[in-house]
Order: sequence, then structure tokens, then C-alpha cells
Amino acid sequence: MEKNAKIFVAGHRGLVGSAITRRLKKAGYENLLLRTRLEVDLTDFRQVLHLFEIERPEYVFLAAAKVGGIQANNIYRADFILENLKIQNNVIESAWKTGVKKLMFLGSSCIYPKMAPQPLKEEYLLTGVLEPTNEPYAIAKIAGIKTCESFNRQYGTNYISVMPTNLYGPNDNFDLNNSHVLPALIRKFVTAKEAGADSVVIWGTGSPRREFLYADDMADACVFLMENYSGDQFVNIGTGEDVTIKELAETIKAITGFNGDLVFDSSKPDGTPRKLLDVSKLRSMGWSHQTSLESGVRLAVDWYLENKSQFE
Repeated sequence: MEKNAKIFVAGHRGLVGSAITRRLKKAGYENLLLRTRLEVDLTDFRQVLHLFEIERPEYVFLAAAKVGGIQANNIYRADFILENLKIQNNVIESAWKTGVKKLMFLGSSCIYPKMAPQPLKEEYLLTGVLEPTNEPYAIAKIAGIKTCESFNRQYGTNYISVMPTNLYGPNDNFDLNNSHVLPALIRKFVTAKEAGADSVVIWGTGSPRREFLYADDMADACVFLMENYSGDQFVNIGTGEDVTIKELAETIKAITGFNGDLVFDSSKPDGTPRKLLDVSKLRSMGWSHQTSLESGVRLAVDWYLENKSQFE
């Protein structure tokens, strides 16, 4: 990408988009096209196409999406598949109609079959049944991958897809009902410590294993791939390391300074038993993560403490 190129970051205020925006600015990319949901509704094709026709972005990071944890995915199933399909279809088609040079579509590691071998290699896509609780979201993301691949093959476009593992960091969602596990636990432990509570209840058995990547590391990988990679095959982005939910909870407990007990509510769903990405493809290109889980959680806790009034 040229340093003066116009770059559209769709979803620039979310966890993923804000991290990409920070990374682009740090790298000297200043001509960024940023629009809030109030300015442009990405689920409305006419508004999206109008934006592209007027602004003519040269590069696009498609980081906008409707996201949430197990409960949100399971309850709002129609919303998750419909809104995500609309957003990604509108942006990708508008990019094609206006001659965007290159587009990156950001998916999610939930695209893989529930019982796929571990770690998850890119070629395991569509080899088995998905995790039922987030199937609508996963199907939307799989459709995005295939849409980019299909445009490349039919029209010769340069659209790439990346599949990040579980992300966390600044501008995360800390809502206890709709957030992912790591920010939800940060909020629970901070609240419990402030209230002098004796225990913190954690959904599930604590046994599932999950991989976590700090958002700014993910953004660094995205910019790296946008500058260095082209191809139909999507690329996993992760650490290649995982921990149990119990181990994660113990890490957050120690960092927040909570001294009570951990109580696991096995009536709540665990989700996929394990979800570890094989990141050998990305590492073979010369990229690897820099932020350890402990360091990243400290940064995330600090950010939440500074901004928690907006979540109360």
C-alpha cells in the first residue's frame, strides 16, 4: 500500500477496526476513510455504494461485523447471519464496482468444524459440522471468505481473507450478557473486587481451551498481510498457544487482585472443547505475535478501569 493511498477501515470504532486504525497511523498511513454507523449504515447497499463512489477508497479493511459471545450468538441467530451477510456483501460489491485495488475480509476462528483436529489448519474449512451455538455467525463468515475467493476467480480482484483467533483489548465489548469470555471475566473480577464479593461465577466447566490474541498484534498481522500477501487461501492469525478457561480466569483474578473463590456454573454451555489455530502459514511469511497473554490482560484491565463508566 502506498503511504498516501486512501484506506477505508469499515468498523473503525470496534475492537478490531480501532486496532487496525492505530496500526495504520503508526505506520504512516494518514489518508484514512473512517465513518461511524450514524454516518453510513453498512447494512444499506445504497449508502455503502454512494460512499465508495464519492470517496473512491483504494484499499479496504472489512472489520465491521455484528459480534458477541456464546449467549448472544445463540439467542440472536437471525440477526447475526442477516446483518453480517448484508455488511460484507455490500462492502465487497461496492469495492468491486468502484475498482478498489485490494480488500481484506476479517472473519473468525469459529468458521471451523466443532470437532476438527487441533490445531486448526486452513484446509479444515468445510470438513465437518459447525458448533451449533454460533453456526449462523460462522456461516456468514464462511460466505464472506467464499465471496472474496469467487470475485478473485471470476473478476481477477485482489481480495484476501484472514481468520483471527479470539481477540481482546481496547474498545472491547464488556457487556456481561453479550461479550466474549475474556472481557466478561475482566468486568466480573473488577466488579467483585470493588464489591468485596466472596466469589466469582464463571460460565461452563472451565475445561474448554481457548487461544487469545491481543488486538494490536492482530492489527499488526493484518497490515503485514495487506502489504505482503495476495491469494485465494485465507490465513489464520493467532498465537499458536492456548489455555483453559480456568487458567484464564486465574490469570485475570491475579491481575485484578481479587481474593475470592472461582465458582464454575456447569449449567451454562462450554461451546467448542478446543479452538487452537495452526499459524504455521503466517509464521512462514515472517510474522509472529509479540504480546504475551499476561501482558495483554494487564493492558486490557488497565483500559477497562479507565473506561468502565461507559459500561455501567
